[in-house]
Amino acid sequence: MSLIAASLILLGVLLNATAQLLLKAGTNAVGTFAFSRANILPVGLKLATDYHILGGLGCYVISVVVWIMALSRVEVSVAYPMLSIGYIVNALAAWYLFGEPVSLGKLAGIGVIIVGVYMVARN
Repeated sequence: MSLIAASLILLGVLLNATAQLLLKAGTNAVGTFAFSRANILPVGLKLATDYHILGGLGCYVISVVVWIMALSRVEVSVAYPMLSIGYIVNALAAWYLFGEPVSLGKLAGIGVIIVGVYMVARN
């Protein structure tokens, strides 16, 4: 895999992870809400105007463009498993940013992901 292809994959993964973290920050700002007819407009407006939500959606749009560029250079059977790197990034960032717990089980799962991604990238 070329440096450009690897960079595009990593950038796509990081943009995707950033999008998730921004969406989480946005939902934290908006708060818990129920899906009901009465909430559609007030909650929809809060979500549509929250800068975290907008930033997360923007990251998704950019990540799709980057991902398409990556797929033009790498087999999908190699590129797609690399998205699991996002699990590692999100688990660690959620711990740091939101105080979410990182248990021994999560750390073991992260270890398995690292081994798996290495095996896929190596072949």
